Amino acid sequence: MNEKKQAYAYLAKWFEYLNDDCGYEQWSQYLIDKLSRYPLASGLDVGCGGGWFTRAFQKQGYAMTGMDISAEMLDFAQETALSRGVRSEYILGDITKTKLPSRFDFVTAINDCINYIPKTKLDAAFKNVRGGLRKGGIFLFDISSARKFKEKIANTVSADDRDEITYLSFNREEEDGVTMDVTLFVRREDGAFERMDETHRQYSYTEEEIVAALVRNGFEVLEIEGHLGEDKERSDRIVFLARKK
Repeated sequence: MNEKKQAYAYLAKWFEYLNDDCGYEQWSQYLIDKLSRYPLASGLDVGCGGGWFTRAFQKQGYAMTGMDISAEMLDFAQETALSRGVRSEYILGDITKTKLPSRFDFVTAINDCINYIPKTKLDAAFKNVRGGLRKGGIFLFDISSARKFKEKIANTVSADDRDEITYLSFNREEEDGVTMDVTLFVRREDGAFERMDETHRQYSYTEEEIVAALVRNGFEVLEIEGHLGEDKERSDRIVFLARKK
């Protein structure tokens, strides 16, 4: 039986492909519009994953650094950026442990990054983000809403079946979030499928928990809304815009 790995050990090279229906173009433009309100030049994309948003911000003219805890994700991000002529930098690191190497004008954490942070480590993460920002720097991020966890993720099975890969996720509710046992069946060159297993752990946060942590760690909350400006009470994502005091 194939060894079960940590999150994104196998999924890294397939993540953007399997999420090709999430509206990356509109999503990234929405974020760029928010950033454009401020005089910003350099940014750090925490939990950059395969690097879609890092590349989008770099193409917009920002000097970008992508950061992720998964070496496999960073390998994919770097290879993809180079193949498309996008010259962002990438660093391996855990935002709950890593003091950032330089001061940035803004930090982003998009598409469930914050949901992967255990509740006992959220303050450490926000403290490190603050330490990496210049005074008045912007912190823009989102979370999957508590309603989404409860109604759409907990105790469900997700599936995506394509010619090259089949994706299955068995999502088990926990007291503070969900555990997702992910199985991939990937077609090999000989036509046979290889099974790969990994486990993801995400934590459910309320708006109040996030705001309290931001305030405790020296941020001023400027704006909270749903995904792409939706009503936050009905949205699957909640977007936070904060500024370092």
